[in-house]
Amino acid sequence: MTFHLRNVALAAAIGFVITPAALAQTPAPAAPAAPRKLISPIRGEATVEFTRPNTTRKGANVITVMVIKNTSSGPVAGFILEESWADKSGNLAGGDVYRHPKPFMPGEVITVTLTTPTNARMASNSFNFKHANGTVKPRSVPKIEVPKTE
Repeated sequence: MTFHLRNVALAAAIGFVITPAALAQTPAPAAPAAPRKLISPIRGEATVEFTRPNTTRKGANVITVMVIKNTSSGPVAGFILEESWADKSGNLAGGDVYRHPKPFMPGEVITVTLTTPTNARMASNSFNFKHANGTVKPRSVPKIEVPKTE
């Protein structure tokens, strides 16, 4: 038994000597990427431009597509577009909500698709633009150029 214990002790001693030398040859980690620049979001009134909504019926749904551009001087946090459908008496008949998943950057153009189940009472729709830190002043324009993504 002393022979085995001596081998184990010798192997452990050699391991303590070799391990620091092996670790010293490990390459240094890569330098971290430059931190992203944070931009403060708009507080108060933000401005956007939007195209005339294109509303069509597809199967059991009413689909509304709209192109929106942020014309504010800074990003819009928590951008929301709500579509509400009403009947001829003005009673609510359905709707949908779009929430932008990240800050809506200045000059950014998005295409929003709203899907509402068809309701026989639907007569007209309206839109409500808002964001987390205030109000949104929308302006209708005939056309918005959607940038090409590469």
